[in-house]
Amino acid sequence: MKELVVISGKGGTGKTSIVASFASLARNMVLADCDVDAADLHLVMAPKILRREEFRAGYEAIINKDLCTECGKCRELCRYNAISEGFGVDRISCEGCGVCAEFCPAGAIEMRECTAGDWFVSETRFGPMVHARLGIAEENSGKLVTMVRNHARELAEQKNSPLILVDGPPGIGCPVISSLTGASLVLVVTEPTLSGLHDMERVLSLARFFKIPSVVCVNKYDLNPQITEKIEAQCRQQKVRLVGKIPYDNAVTRAQLMGKSVVEYSGSPVSMAIRRMWEEVAVVIAEEVLQRVVVRPA
Repeated sequence: MKELVVISGKGGTGKTSIVASFASLARNMVLADCDVDAADLHLVMAPKILRREEFRAGYEAIINKDLCTECGKCRELCRYNAISEGFGVDRISCEGCGVCAEFCPAGAIEMRECTAGDWFVSETRFGPMVHARLGIAEENSGKLVTMVRNHARELAEQKNSPLILVDGPPGIGCPVISSLTGASLVLVVTEPTLSGLHDMERVLSLARFFKIPSVVCVNKYDLNPQITEKIEAQCRQQKVRLVGKIPYDNAVTRAQLMGKSVVEYSGSPVSMAIRRMWEEVAVVIAEEVLQRVVVRPA
């Protein structure tokens, strides 16, 4: 089983659009949307939810007003100012450290596990998909990413799927690390700007640290050919394979409005560029199972 993770140094570079297009080109694969803080792959995949489960993570303080003597010890000790003068708990401010419950002389405070979001197993027109939704201002997204990936792997094993296609989160933080570890290949999507070049270098450095092979594609490469050349030069210097250069095309936006990937929507230059990139990526990640990861005919 191979696992391709598509990530970027920042949001808005087009990685989800590329994942949706890859999904329309691959057969017998499992999708996983690991961008749990801002999941949007479902907008194109239109999944039919088959299973829904709560994601529980972290703790919050609950004050029992019947037992509380309003001595103020909890307010004194709470470094996050999460307890109000009326001895209510601000859930956003509470970090769940438990110091208030530990030192409450009346034993009036209980630490309860939080419901931080939901995760789903769904069916899409291209195959099964595991995805999630983290609650507003909730943390532990790295833990939720790991949960999504684990269930995607279980599903792939059950269905004998040779490929898991992961839409990863942007940046280099905990959710990204949770998306990368153990992957077969990382596809870094960047854009021809100085910040895009810088972000690409940071993500590649992270992948190198975890010893995960990486390839790069430049989205909307023709908007700034000079920066695109710098990105190509950086890839050559770091011996990272550039697998695709995708042109700017309004067809991507029109496809999104129709709830489709651009490869489904049209045979435009951007669609052909993504097809060529998918063929290169398929060779890189899975030569031994290449016959099973079939590219749909144009």
